[in-house]
Amino acid sequence: VQLVESGGGLVQAGGSLRLSCAASGFTFDDYAIGWFRQAPGKEREGVSCTHKSDGSTYYADSVKGRFIISSDSAKNTVYLQMNSLKPEDTAVYYCAADKRLYGCYGIRYNYWGQGTQVTVSS
Repeated sequence: VQLVESGGGLVQAGGSLRLSCAASGFTFDDYAIGWFRQAPGKEREGVSCTHKSDGSTYYADSVKGRFIISSDSAKNTVYLQMNSLKPEDTAVYYCAADKRLYGCYGIRYNYWGQGTQVTVSS
């Protein structure tokens, strides 16, 4: 199982970025996929997650209405569209996966990518 994030970068406040999480070694349909972030000096926090089997989707309150999680089964890739970015969104963003039948929130994720840096300037 391998997860590779991409799409991070430097953007001005109010701008947008789309993160990608490309998976290999497994099929997304059987896994919960989550996006997490960790800012310097802060604990890692869950941002969003999804599971294709039951359509479950979760967003943290801090990103609700601004971020959209989606997936492309043909490409085995999950995306995180981030709009109206704020300086407080600055962090390393990680995608993670866990094999389960349904659900994605409040679970332990066993597979993690290396992360991609997102920096939002004010």
